[in-house]
This record gives sequence, structure tokens and C-alpha cells, in this order.
Amino acid sequence: MGLKEAFKISSVPVLVASLCCLSPLILVLFGLSTVSFASSLADTFYGEYKWLFRGAGLALLIVALVLYFRRQKGICTIDEAKKRRTEIINTTLLVLITGVLGYLFFLYVVVHYAGVWLKIW
Repeated sequence: MGLKEAFKISSVPVLVASLCCLSPLILVLFGLSTVSFASSLADTFYGEYKWLFRGAGLALLIVALVLYFRRQKGICTIDEAKKRRTEIINTTLLVLITGVLGYLFFLYVVVHYAGVWLKIW
């Protein structure tokens, strides 16, 4: 497994985990919200519900990994998983590390500076 596949597997879960601060930006960009409401919504989402968004992203990452192993790698039984245990562990760790670093970069760099540019925070 390469880094490109790890990015493919972890991209949607990273996006879902970042929705706590990304959704107010989307609302402002589409003209569905004012900047003050988006700022208040971002404070509420990030302050009180950030762990729900992170948990949803982690759950989606697990689902993406299971689907990857079943569909792409053909690992459908416990016996096959036992035989390819090292591959599963290495792939899982690579995708998890890629997901965490992608989340940190996307939320705290991309989304943050987009919010600063839109004057939301």
C-alpha cells in the first residue's frame, strides 16, 4: 500500500471530522448564513461537539478500512485475516497516521486560514 491509497482511504473521514469548522465556512461561501451566525455556529460546534465530529470521522475511517480490506484486498474471512495480519496492521497504522496528520493539517491550516480570510474568526 502506498501513501496515495492511504490518502484516498482517509480523505472522506478527514473531511467529516473537520465539519465542525468547515460547515460554517460552507454556509458563508454559499450565502446561506451571515458571518456572525457562522462564527457563533463554529464556536458551538468546535466547543461542544468537536468530539462527536471526530468520533464520526474515526468511525468512517474504520468503515473505509474494512471496505478496503474486503473489496480491494479480498480479506473476507478470519483465517485470511490471520494469514495477512502484518499487512492489515501496517495498512491500518499508515491510514490512521495519514488520517490524523491530514485532519490536523486540513482543520488547523486550511480551514483556519479560510476562516481568517472570510473574517469568521
